[in-house]
Amino acid sequence: MSTFAETLIAWQRQHGRHDLPWQTNDAYRVWLSEIMLQQTQVETVIPYYARFLERFPDLPSLAAAPVEDVLTLWSGLGYYARARNLHKCAQALMARHGGVFPADPAQLAELPGIGRSTAAAISAFAYGTRAAILDGNVKRVLTRVFGIDGFPGTKAVENRLWDLAESLLPERNVGVYTQAQMDLGATICTRGRPACARCPLAERCVALRDGRVTELPTPRPRKESPQRSSRFAAILANGAVLLERRPPSGIWGGLLSLPELPEDADSTDWVARHYGLDVRKRTPLTPFRHVFTHFTLTLQPEALEVVPPAPAVTEGGRLWQPLDRLADAALPAPIRKLLEQLVQDDLFSRP
Repeated sequence: MSTFAETLIAWQRQHGRHDLPWQTNDAYRVWLSEIMLQQTQVETVIPYYARFLERFPDLPSLAAAPVEDVLTLWSGLGYYARARNLHKCAQALMARHGGVFPADPAQLAELPGIGRSTAAAISAFAYGTRAAILDGNVKRVLTRVFGIDGFPGTKAVENRLWDLAESLLPERNVGVYTQAQMDLGATICTRGRPACARCPLAERCVALRDGRVTELPTPRPRKESPQRSSRFAAILANGAVLLERRPPSGIWGGLLSLPELPEDADSTDWVARHYGLDVRKRTPLTPFRHVFTHFTLTLQPEALEVVPPAPAVTEGGRLWQPLDRLADAALPAPIRKLLEQLVQDDLFSRP
């Protein structure tokens, strides 16, 4: 029987994916794809990746851009800390490495937003470095093939998987092998309904042999998802909505969003005190939920049409965004959805 790596390399060359837009040895393009693919499916990433490269074709253009432009292009992709770290990483590469990605995975892992596995993937694809990856796909394949119990997010299990991943590395064709692991986990050894009959590792898979494919990887211990709620004010005037830039850390960090209303505040009085604006029409909107990784947020929005704004309201990270140009603003996905619904329902006066 061929080795684990040999089997995967042969399978990838015949059955793996070969037409992904980031399959190149250009470190910039590989890095960009690896960051975008964290927590996000390939099909979702492809159009974002194309738009991003059109605006930022190389590292210097990304490093020189305002972070607001980066967030605007990232809007809707989620996990916005990735976008902020992407920008920081580009600037660090220009300042510390002369705009060149180091080949050493250890040096790559010191940069913002690049962890051990991502560093190894960049180095393997761009430079052919013999380095092991351990993303979600690889964890799933290894736990099933070798029958490893325990939630992979715990340190002990993760360390065991790292040791195993490194022991399986081939001497050559590391880039092909790395792509094979990703492809197998994404297309065959999937989280739900894996295609075991087509898997090149079926004969050596402990989980398949023991009837434990659905049990492995061991799931995260269940916890009740915390529930939160926030009130949001869509303050409207002359076909525009008032947006505020959120703090750089926390949910939606650095993005533009609607002002949050205090829980017990009268919205009309609060807008008058806070912005000096007179509300002439108030419309409660349908609450809706948005699920984050660690909690669920119920958004309780209302539309507040005001007398045309004074210039002072545009200070302090605030701006009036025309509702027919929402695509130009770096908005969180649920806020964009809310505002697009406002436009669709025609719940505002036009100038």
